[in-house]
Amino acid sequence: MKKVLVTGGAGFISSNVIHHLLEHSSHEVISLDSLTYAGNLENLAEVMSHERLSFVHGDIRDAALVAELVAGVDVIVNAAAESHVEKSIEDGASEFVTTNVEGTQILLDAIRRAPVERFVLISSSEVYGTAETAPMDERHPLEPRSPYAATKAGGDRLAYSYYVTYGLPIVIVRPFNNYGPRQHPEKVVPRFITQALSGSPLTIHGDGHASRDWLYVDDHAEAIEALIDAPVDAIAGEVVNVATGVDISVAEIADLVLEAVGETSSEKVYVPERPGQVDRHIGSTEKMAALTGWRAQTAFADGLERTVAWYRENEAWWRGVLGQSRHASSS
Repeated sequence: MKKVLVTGGAGFISSNVIHHLLEHSSHEVISLDSLTYAGNLENLAEVMSHERLSFVHGDIRDAALVAELVAGVDVIVNAAAESHVEKSIEDGASEFVTTNVEGTQILLDAIRRAPVERFVLISSSEVYGTAETAPMDERHPLEPRSPYAATKAGGDRLAYSYYVTYGLPIVIVRPFNNYGPRQHPEKVVPRFITQALSGSPLTIHGDGHASRDWLYVDDHAEAIEALIDAPVDAIAGEVVNVATGVDISVAEIADLVLEAVGETSSEKVYVPERPGQVDRHIGSTEKMAALTGWRAQTAFADGLERTVAWYRENEAWWRGVLGQSRHASSS
């Protein structure tokens, strides 16, 4: 049993990781989250009273708090991030720099003083930019195309430098496009689902040809568990994709969502392309499989069916999140 600190623990990916660890392992978990727009305590409502989970309301940029927490854990999974691409473009990159780069630096400096068994940084496939080769392996050039992606690349490379310079047990995870329960409706799959459930148009940027490697979030959680449990000597200093090796276009996703939702008055509507758009993402799965034995198990059709069912059953959750987002943007 290990004591695992999950930063950004009330977010989408991280809350699913916490649910998974509590159900499928004996690890103790500390969830740290500053509860910005992307952090929602309702994501952890079902497990907040779990005997192996404790929640701390705080920010990874708070060096004193981070030092206190790091001193008592074995593993850090750094999932804390500002992740809204359009927000990074329209509102500026300041918050993204301080959280995604400086927050990572504060955590890294803390483990220099109080060593941990391993530090798992959740980076992003967005650091690659558009695929120059297919599938994209971990040696693919880093050519981030948005301020968000650039700050993720900064944190990614900063963490790697601490492995090289200080010998810290760092492993860097580059997940491809996650989808599943509890995802903020700003992201494309839940946006399409909630638009279809509401009978609103499904808004597609550009002509919809852009394609992504879609990873069901439970598979991602299993990958993180595999990295927590793998021999540290096998993964320290490594960068690993977490992907399926299959890409599907955004326009096709819209069609699949309309089919999965069923009766709806929604139709596809095309809107101007977003600046900094990535054309294609498809990840190589070989390195992660070689190091840990993990491969994604969920076919997109199955994952989408589960995701649509969750949003259908949790309408109050996503309408509340959308209401908070509109209030924040108008204030």
